[in-house]
Amino acid sequence: MVIHPRDRLYELLPAVYRSRDAGQGEPLRALLTIIGDELARIETDIADLYDDWFIETCAEWLIPYIGDLLGVRPLHERTAVTDLSLRAYVANTLRYRRRKGTAPVLEQLARDVTGWPCRVVEYFERLVTTQHLNHIRLHSPATASLRDANRLELTNSPLTTLNRTAEVRRIEIGRGRYNIPNLGLHLWRLQPYVVQGVMPQPVTDPPDGRYWFSPLGNDIPLFNRPRTELEITQLASEPDLPVPLLRRALADDLTALRRGLISDSTYLSLVRPAFQIAVPDGTGTLRPIPAAEILICDLRDWRRPPTSIAYGPQSFPIRVAVDPQRGRIAFPAGIVPSDLLVNYTYGFVADIGGGPYSRHSTLVNPTPGDFAATVARRSTADVTTLAAALAAWSTSSAPVGVITILDSATYAEDITITMTPGRTLVIQAADGQRPLIRLINPLRIVGNGDRATLNLNGLWLEGGIELAAGSLERLVIQHCTLVPGWQIDATGAPQFPDRPSIQALAPNPDLRVELTRSISGALYLAEDADGLLAYDSIIDAFAPARPACAAGAGGEKIGPPASFVRCTVYGEVRVRQTDLISESLMLGRVLAARRQIGCSRFSFLAPRSRVPRRFRCQPDLALTAEAAARRQPLSALTATQRQAITLSVTPSFTSTRFGHPAYMQLARACPLPIIQGAEDGNEMGAFYLVQQTYRLTNLQIALNEYLRVGLAAGVWLVT
Repeated sequence: MVIHPRDRLYELLPAVYRSRDAGQGEPLRALLTIIGDELARIETDIADLYDDWFIETCAEWLIPYIGDLLGVRPLHERTAVTDLSLRAYVANTLRYRRRKGTAPVLEQLARDVTGWPCRVVEYFERLVTTQHLNHIRLHSPATASLRDANRLELTNSPLTTLNRTAEVRRIEIGRGRYNIPNLGLHLWRLQPYVVQGVMPQPVTDPPDGRYWFSPLGNDIPLFNRPRTELEITQLASEPDLPVPLLRRALADDLTALRRGLISDSTYLSLVRPAFQIAVPDGTGTLRPIPAAEILICDLRDWRRPPTSIAYGPQSFPIRVAVDPQRGRIAFPAGIVPSDLLVNYTYGFVADIGGGPYSRHSTLVNPTPGDFAATVARRSTADVTTLAAALAAWSTSSAPVGVITILDSATYAEDITITMTPGRTLVIQAADGQRPLIRLINPLRIVGNGDRATLNLNGLWLEGGIELAAGSLERLVIQHCTLVPGWQIDATGAPQFPDRPSIQALAPNPDLRVELTRSISGALYLAEDADGLLAYDSIIDAFAPARPACAAGAGGEKIGPPASFVRCTVYGEVRVRQTDLISESLMLGRVLAARRQIGCSRFSFLAPRSRVPRRFRCQPDLALTAEAAARRQPLSALTATQRQAITLSVTPSFTSTRFGHPAYMQLARACPLPIIQGAEDGNEMGAFYLVQQTYRLTNLQIALNEYLRVGLAAGVWLVT
């Protein structure tokens, strides 16, 4: 018999007392259950106290106290970065000090403090010098070898082996590099995301054997899956870093594998397959194509690969060709697999939009009495289509419905959701999955939505959402990507730039739309709606003058009250009022009909915006500072001067093209008032949660302790 933990004390009583207690309705059992709960809490607390003695197992709040015992320098706490801790920084302190000043220690220090992969380069090793014949350094030739194409591809990267003449500019100000006392810490900001079980998009319909890795049908670079460095004594090499895959290096590895120069285990340890292509075997089971049967080549013209490749007298079979720099797949002519799945690694800035990162804290677990259904194309699930799960929910009387998609497949669906009063529907992707819902027609929400809620979590939606009059009271979108422009072509350009991602133009007086850590196209919401709340999100209308948040695309129609907190909005915002604009980048005009209430703070507002009172916003702050420096009133600045000052603080981005790995990431040359313009000194916009300023500031603080005397260090952002 299994004893419930809450009944431990009760079971210790003699049977006679338990029998009498049962006859009186078990009041003694209830009392001992309460005492047992308190006892369990005490035991748990004692166990936690033991764990708190060790840096590996202690609570997060104890890390600074343990660090203080070791004399660790205090650093900024990064509260917005939930998956980044200073635990490794404190745990490795003694290891840092034993090897103080060496390049591997500085590299590990940068990785522990910033959470970004790092490569340290000692620039004196890359200087061209006159060599003594008794001390020839073959790794430092003055000229490049044209025979080694792999190394030539790494030119101007931290992994380059080409040598330079000396520079005399100071590295601390971010200019000079190649000098004897200089070393550089190169950081990779883009994170690798591994997505599995994806259905690649065919080039033609029906498929002819050519595919994109991306289910959206656009070119994307494939990234390396970094291996974990086990020792602090070695410098990071290419397999340890989240770098885009290069054709030449990958092709050479596969050539060595075919010719038996390296074993399968060695290849896996070097490469950690960043991608796999699974096709049916003889029994219909999907199995990955062996790496030796994959040809790496340039598929810019979609050229078909041969069925075999020869090295001298030997011939090796080829089953598929891959272009890792464009994310393209091509099978030999005449071969079209009956089924196809791919696993691959892509790069992005942060955990925003649909992705295979952890969303465990936001997922809804059904409780007894709720409707629950699972959807998957190949794994075991209740149904295989989202429409079937919605049909089952519509016939249920449960007040709450939870539909969970268990894989990252593509679902081509024609969906209409009928809401009824007081009901809640949750459509979510399982943790670690990133399904694509390809809408044949816009997802329509109809019915009587009085006190009704629809929650979307972790999805990619290719298409738009349309809300009928009174169909919904609350639309919650978390960790989703509503593809801007509905669909994109191979270059990432939108196919329908004038179509909004969410449209609710009919009277919806109770509708509230909440957007959290999501990517979306334009939002057209009725003026009488309750409002829009956007947090840590990107709203992309493709041009500053195109409506991004309004009641419609034409005329001067305005949308409902809106709040934008840590958002990047690329387009014009026309609303009834802005309750709050905080730490956001508003790249198009913001036009609020009512400006008596609300506040705009620590944000960039495009010129000619009409918003409520402003507090430390750009470019107003820069204009005021310039007028004060000139000892003139603000009105004395000419139009030319205003324009020049505004341009000096206008945000710049690595890319504004959806699908690019650095989509809406602030450029390295972005003005400091934007990079450090948030309330706590971090960057404005959707990627505030990266807290780049804190990471880099912490690194500079830590470097002062571990950098050798006489050396100068520079920090460079590679991606």
